Amino acid sequence: MPPVVVIIGRTNVGKSTLFNRLIARRLAIVDALPGVTRDRMYAEARRPFGRFDVVDTGGWDQADPEMRQLVDEQRQLALAEADLVLFVVDAAEGPLPEDVEIAAELRRLGRPLILVVNKADDEKLELGAADFYSLGLDAPVIAIAAKGRRNLSRLLAAVGERV
Repeated sequence: MPPVVVIIGRTNVGKSTLFNRLIARRLAIVDALPGVTRDRMYAEARRPFGRFDVVDTGGWDQADPEMRQLVDEQRQLALAEADLVLFVVDAAEGPLPEDVEIAAELRRLGRPLILVVNKADDEKLELGAADFYSLGLDAPVIAIAAKGRRNLSRLLAAVGERV
């Protein structure tokens, strides 16, 4: 059975865009509106280092309480089978309280992870990725821009080392 890589994070940090980049095709719906992804979505990624399953999950901070419960349940199911977690945050926004909440949950779970600082479209935003060390995670921090594929090869190399 191939390793399972689960993507989590707040709404609109680029999880579905990253999912599509990892599997090298457009499968997940990408939209500027928050809350588009609600259920887990699975797809296989084939890379030179091997194949792995990627799971896209809904955003952590759903506004509707019923929707939040549904998305939380789906995310917990995904995390239970994760061999590696990609925790995606937004470079332009910096660490937010929801990111702190997610980081605390990930520390409790103890799963291997990579902190993916997305939307680092330029050198200034890439350097700002260091702000996310404040989350206190024992994980590599990799700044990317999934939409423009910036540093995607660096992220893939880190995934390949861990799965």
